[in-house]
Amino acid sequence: MIHLQFVLGTGLPSRGIAWFSAGHFSHVDAILPDGSLLGARSDQIGLVPPGVQIRPPYYETWKERVVMTLPASSIYDSQFYAFLKLQLGKPYDKTAIWGFVSGRDWREEDSWFCSELLSAALEVSGACPNLYAPRNKITPAALATVMSALGATC
Repeated sequence: MIHLQFVLGTGLPSRGIAWFSAGHFSHVDAILPDGSLLGARSDQIGLVPPGVQIRPPYYETWKERVVMTLPASSIYDSQFYAFLKLQLGKPYDKTAIWGFVSGRDWREEDSWFCSELLSAALEVSGACPNLYAPRNKITPAALATVMSALGATC
């Protein structure tokens, strides 16, 4: 099983991301088997620096939180989490916001923002076919729609 946590934060930047991406969410993390969260963030959480990191559950207070579970074979499941762990320590994609305007390819593996990281992991693992998505438009809301189409449950 692949578990993703889609959230909306309480701050203005979070609401801005959700509004700009025409969705209810501003961030997404993978939920690891031990309950910790793996994702890409632009801010430092405690002693955990920005970028792709593992953070404790409930590291922030959310205005809205939805967990989606995607049934996946053990092969897809292990490849999904293995890809994510290979990305640990990579920087946050600081060009992400400008990428929505400039056309940055979200499949480049040098840096990540949350939804592009998890979309790439789904594709690489085989749990999701290659997405036809404009190269600069994979948002948390778009990923939630993909998960729903793949049969994920809340």
